[in-house]
Amino acid sequence: MNANRTRSALTVLQWVLGLVILAESANFAFSRGAAHSFAKTGLPNFIRMALAWSEMAAAVIFLIPGAIVVAGWLKIFVLACAIVLHLLHGWLDLGGLIVYVAGVWAVRTYRIETSLER
Repeated sequence: MNANRTRSALTVLQWVLGLVILAESANFAFSRGAAHSFAKTGLPNFIRMALAWSEMAAAVIFLIPGAIVVAGWLKIFVLACAIVLHLLHGWLDLGGLIVYVAGVWAVRTYRIETSLER
């Protein structure tokens, strides 16, 4: 019974992470405020769009049960790029990004371990 609860909890976490990151990425891609804030970095807009679209794609792929491990690595990579970008520009509001990475890591690790048990 405990294994079922763990599986259910991590499935809920998977979906919450996927949908929240998808929504945040869409906001980052389509919000005028995000575009204005990103313009202050001095980086070209295509970098913002590349980060947003790759994060949205990874979020959707993360929701597919058979692709969680690969999508998890992609999500961790994109989120790590966002963390580096934040740090390089002195933005220390990294809490959400770090929580997303930890959640993705937990879900993908569980999926790896349970697939090895079969």
